This record gives sequence, structure tokens and C-alpha cells, in this order.
Amino acid sequence: MGKFAVRTYDAISPVGLHRFSADYEVAPDAEQPDAIMLRSFSLHNEAINESVLAIGRAGAGVNNIPVQDMTERGVVVFNAPGANANSVKELVVAGMLLAARNLPGALAYAKGLPEQDMKKAVERGKKQFAGAELSGSTLGVIGLGAIGYRVANVAVSLGMRVLGYDPAISEQHAADLSPQVHRVHSLDHLLSESDYLTLHVPLADTTRNLLDAEKIAQLRPGSVVLNFARDELIDEAALLAALNSGAVRGYVTDFPNPAVYAHDKVIVLPHLGASTSSAEDNCAIMIADQLQDYLENGNIRHSVNFPAVSLPRRGFLRLTLAHKNTPGVIAEFAKLISGAGINVVEMINDCRGEYAYSIMEIEADALPESVAAELARMPQVLRLRIITD
Repeated sequence: MGKFAVRTYDAISPVGLHRFSADYEVAPDAEQPDAIMLRSFSLHNEAINESVLAIGRAGAGVNNIPVQDMTERGVVVFNAPGANANSVKELVVAGMLLAARNLPGALAYAKGLPEQDMKKAVERGKKQFAGAELSGSTLGVIGLGAIGYRVANVAVSLGMRVLGYDPAISEQHAADLSPQVHRVHSLDHLLSESDYLTLHVPLADTTRNLLDAEKIAQLRPGSVVLNFARDELIDEAALLAALNSGAVRGYVTDFPNPAVYAHDKVIVLPHLGASTSSAEDNCAIMIADQLQDYLENGNIRHSVNFPAVSLPRRGFLRLTLAHKNTPGVIAEFAKLISGAGINVVEMINDCRGEYAYSIMEIEADALPESVAAELARMPQVLRLRIITD
């Protein structure tokens, strides 16, 4: 058995699995796993072993992971933001083209053409599938993160007028955004101006039903809504009512469900957003690298529940503490360690809301058991790790 055990769920790209060194046992049946690596498998009804230190989702969304429960246990949850962004971007563009050119109906019609006089049948039937060009129309993009800004930029290159709404856009994504994208500060304004509307925000309590009946009523008449983020972002009952009345022309979604899949104005895809070999490889590589760096060094990158904290190894004994973000807790850590006559060589910490994470390098061959026990008993401490190698 290797130094670390990683239990896998789903079919993880071999390209990513090969990133693990010989020190790792990586398998679906790994016992007492130090980490879990998965794609879409739901952990909500699974008993997660106490040995688990980290969970890595080879994708962006983590709604299939009980994040809050894991946070209280000091388990770091990683994701792979941006690794599948290009894949989703291309599918969004495909979705716009499917809707603009009435391609699903045209494809079905062409498959049913008679062998005799096929050319005449083509000429007779093609008028019913006449569509519109994307060039010159307006695209509204809600959320200008790793996927959203890419969608906005490619839409500009297609000759579209693009409006973007994201009050929390990062500096990096703002810098990468085409200057031809018009950033607006009113969601209502964006809705009323858009011929096509695409959502690229994570699912959270604040974004659930973001596009509700009130917002749907503000959409430009004859608009098309595209959803390649999460179906719960939209009140689909209200959207179906708008489709039935003709207020909204079409809905393109990557999330089939009984409410929408059979509607004649809905184009449904079977959750293909990240289903390209490149995206699956990229996500698996990112998660494999993050898990190894965390298990071996305690460094955190791209976590959804703890802050990004990393420190180069310098050959000292390393302590990592996942803990509550309370005043004076860092001083208490240092007091306990220095009280045992141990020098803290270097330390770094950061917080994310009510939770925090600290890395300490200490000048000692081992941490006395009494000190380790005192640290672990502190009510603020969620998880203490001692990394020796």
C-alpha cells in the first residue's frame, strides 16, 4: 500500500490519475482513504470515512459534496475552476447557433426526407426552418468568471453586441474581458436588452431562482435563454409559462428534467458542458496536483471552503491547522508551541469568512504529544496535521 490512499468515484481521466506518484494508492476501493477524487457522484448520502483529509471535485461545481459538513470536520474541498471553461464556452456558442438557426428541427426534418424527389422535398420544407444570424443581435451574460468572460469574448468576435453583469468580477477576469463587452450595473437593464441570455454563476442560496418570474417578465420579447450552469438558477415553471405565451422564444439547457425535456420550444442537451476529453483531462490533472500538494505539504489552492494558503518547504517540521476564524487564536497557537521551547521558523495564515487555515514551520524533530493534544483540544481547531517528510 502506498503512503497515501485516494478513493476515486466516477470515471476519472487516466491522464490525471497518472499524475499521482508511486507513493499513492489510487483506486475505487481504496480503504481508509486520505482523499476522495470524484466528478458527479453524490456524497450527500455516503458515509465519509474519518480518515479523509481532502475531497477533490474534477470540475467547478461542488453541489454533490456536503461542503459545510466537511468544513466542520476540517476537510478541505477542492475544485478545478477554469479547467473546463473552454469546453463549456464552445457548447454555449453551439447552443446559440442551435436556437438561432432552428437546427434541431431541421436535422429531424432532413432525416425524414423521402428518397424519391429528395431535392424537391428539401426546397419545399426548408422555409419553415429559416433562422436568424447571431451577428448584430445582443447577448447578455450574467456572471463574468472563467466561463462567462470567455463566452462574452467569443460572442464579440461573432459580431454580437455583448452586455455583461457581474458585481463581483475578479481583477484577472476583468483584465481578460474584451473592451468591447459593455459591463452593466443593472441586471434589469441587461434582461430588457438581450436577444440571448446566458447564465454563468455558481448555485448558492443567493442565486437559486436568480431568474424568477419577475425577472423573466423583464426579458426582451422573443429572447432565448441559455442555461449551462445549473438548472436551479431558473424558475423553470415561470420560464415554461413565458415560452407557452410566446414572450420567450426558446430555452437551451444542459440539464434535462421531466418539466422541460419534451417541450417543443426547449432544446435539451444531456449535461455535455464538460464532456470533452480535453476538459476531463484538465480537470483531473488540476485536482490530482492539488490533492498531492495538500497531502504532502499542506498547501491549499482552489478550495471552496478554506482560503488559499501555501508555503514552500524548507526542511522543517510542518504543522497545518484548519480552524475557526476567531480573534487571538493565532497567538494561542504560538504560545502553546513556544511554551514547549520550540521556535516557530515561519508562519502563514488566511481566512475565508468564519474559517481560517494556518501553516507553521517549527524547529523541532517532533511535536511533543502533550502540545499536539492541547492544540487538537482547542475549540477553534477543526483539524491539526503534523507533516514530517
